[in-house]
Amino acid sequence: MTHFAINRKLILLTIVVCGAFLFPAFIQQPRSIKEDPITLVGLGEKLFFEKMLSRDQSVSCASCHIPEFAFADTVAFSVGVGGKLGKRNTPSVMNMASRGLMFYDGRAASLEDQVHFPVEDLNEMAFNLQEGAKRLNKNKQYQAWFESVFQEEAKPSNIAKAIAAYEETLETSNTLFDNYMKDLQPSMSAAAIRGREVFMSKKAKCFDCHFSPDFTGDEFRNVGLFDQHQFVDRGRFDVTKDSADLGKFKVPGLRNVAITPPYMHNGMFATLEEVIEYYDNPFKFVPKPINTDSLLQKPLGLTAQEKSDLVSFLHALTDLRFVKDK
Repeated sequence: MTHFAINRKLILLTIVVCGAFLFPAFIQQPRSIKEDPITLVGLGEKLFFEKMLSRDQSVSCASCHIPEFAFADTVAFSVGVGGKLGKRNTPSVMNMASRGLMFYDGRAASLEDQVHFPVEDLNEMAFNLQEGAKRLNKNKQYQAWFESVFQEEAKPSNIAKAIAAYEETLETSNTLFDNYMKDLQPSMSAAAIRGREVFMSKKAKCFDCHFSPDFTGDEFRNVGLFDQHQFVDRGRFDVTKDSADLGKFKVPGLRNVAITPPYMHNGMFATLEEVIEYYDNPFKFVPKPINTDSLLQKPLGLTAQEKSDLVSFLHALTDLRFVKDK
């Protein structure tokens, strides 16, 4: 049993009794790229948007993790160097400061560790941090910045440290849900309040996997999207080689989920309505899944009202910085 599973009831009790969590600061407004990033975080932000870290200098981290969309992408598979498509849907990099293993399959142990993976992936940036550091060290501005922050030239380890430091600032808690929990205005609608009850109910089972302040438990689950025929991505298994992990993927956080479509590790659903329809009865989509989680062995039987209210609640998890005036 995981640490998160042990504390799930305690987390639920905290939500119900205390009415609020202590959340990190809001996400920072992007700096001007002309502003000297004289801090570790500032340097990391500059590197996050730096295309010199890709082979042909056409792609940066921000090319796929787009700030306007909660640092996720808007397509099923992001476009990398040479027009190549990624293998999985691009997840948001927000609210990762206190998270565990990174990527859908958990192959990176930390934010620093994860930096080199997209840089080296042939379908993404198709480069490496050693060569990237050489490029940065030929740039007088970067020479000054690295000397100011690290008292040394750019190298893979401090590039990763800076980018990770920036990503750790991308925390969000300014939502209608947070206002509701703190008895502040503007707050959740009646539909969203009902949706929260559905979310936490034994019938819908959402809270069984999405139970932390960021609405994830950092666990790995097989939600039925593996059958060795149409759905062949083995997920966590490719890292652990444990047959129990076949088809398992890391449970994503749900903050800002309403602005990060498409959904699932393969980007197969365009809307939250489609996602909820899937979870209501996965077998309509994948008749013979392999190693599906015990929570999804039977259809949930949600009503149309419950589904609609769930969508309303998920929208209430959007940071107000991303809510456009209508």
